[in-house]
Amino acid sequence: MDFDTLRMDFPTVRNGAGIYLDSACQALRPDCVIRAMDEYYGDYPACGGRSVHSMASRVSLAVDETREALASFFGTDEPGCYVFTKNCTEGLNTAAFGLGLKKGDTVITTDSEHNSNHIPWLILQENAGIRRKYSRSAEDGSFDMEFFKGLFDSSVRAVSVQQSNSVTGQTLPVREIAEIAHDRNAVVIIDGAQSAPHIPVDLKKIDADIFCFSVHKMPGPSGMGVMYGKKEVLESLNPVFGGGGTVGLVTYDSFTPAPVPDRFEAGLQNYADIIGTKAALEYLSGIGMDNIGKHDSELMRRMMGNLEDVRNLHILGSSVPEKHGSILSFNIDGLKPHDIAMMADSMKGIMIRSGMHCSHPFYVSRHIGGSARASVYLYNNIAEIDAFTDTIRHIADVFGE
Repeated sequence: MDFDTLRMDFPTVRNGAGIYLDSACQALRPDCVIRAMDEYYGDYPACGGRSVHSMASRVSLAVDETREALASFFGTDEPGCYVFTKNCTEGLNTAAFGLGLKKGDTVITTDSEHNSNHIPWLILQENAGIRRKYSRSAEDGSFDMEFFKGLFDSSVRAVSVQQSNSVTGQTLPVREIAEIAHDRNAVVIIDGAQSAPHIPVDLKKIDADIFCFSVHKMPGPSGMGVMYGKKEVLESLNPVFGGGGTVGLVTYDSFTPAPVPDRFEAGLQNYADIIGTKAALEYLSGIGMDNIGKHDSELMRRMMGNLEDVRNLHILGSSVPEKHGSILSFNIDGLKPHDIAMMADSMKGIMIRSGMHCSHPFYVSRHIGGSARASVYLYNNIAEIDAFTDTIRHIADVFGE
């Protein structure tokens, strides 16, 4: 795969807009995704699933085709098991609040979750009286399977974990986690926001009950996410929103829920982004997820190799590049993360993220104030990595303690 040629599919890269190393937050978009959305707005900007005229029918067909593309991409048989959301966060909230957990029920997560897979459970803890248990991470961010197994008792109803961590990049053994949880009759929810864009995800093999991800990271439209669920799980899940599209017959006193997945998609949908999602999936499939994972690893090896002797610099997580996936979080003694990010941008037009990356418990529990984070994707190359590491080395040497 010629990734250097592929870079030219992205307008911001062609236009020399800078070195973008913030894809763990949101990816750049290729021409094909932008064209697909523009085509909807220009040629058939109607509402799907309601009207029966030709323009609306074309929208409905495009929505169905996107569900079929999702099922193919993630290795499942039921296109109707993919629910459109506005992001991974909405999917995780829909799952958490839809399970019908009650006082005394226990949910197991890890100690390193994104706030999207933490806050909903805190709300349920306060409002419904559920209990939380946290599976601890090792010092390098890796998963402690034996500790996880020891957390189960008869009260555990759900296990909800991030497949790939948004701070350390570590990927959890989710297939084994699901097997253990299912043996104990617990529902398995997986946050796939950082894994779906970068590695092959076969949902049939993983055996997740619910899998949520954000399309804007892979590299589709902004404001677009998906919640996959096994059909029987979705049918037992209580919808969080109600309204047009979610019901069959409605009277003054009652309503009949629409079939899955419609019952979870209240109101007029984001049709342009749904159509752009199909274009993004086709784009990734054309490259190959294995190739993307190998490209990420090559860039991370270069990045960590270039930084290994930088004075005052400390990397969060493993010392093994392949265990970082596409993410490198780090600190420099004497500098705040925001200072590092602003200097990299002003000096060389290098865009990274800084702060706690919506993973506050990870940092608070380790008494760390945050970190700078560089994240790579398929449109980055070795020259950009070298420019980044040269700049970080200069910042550390000149401004670090």
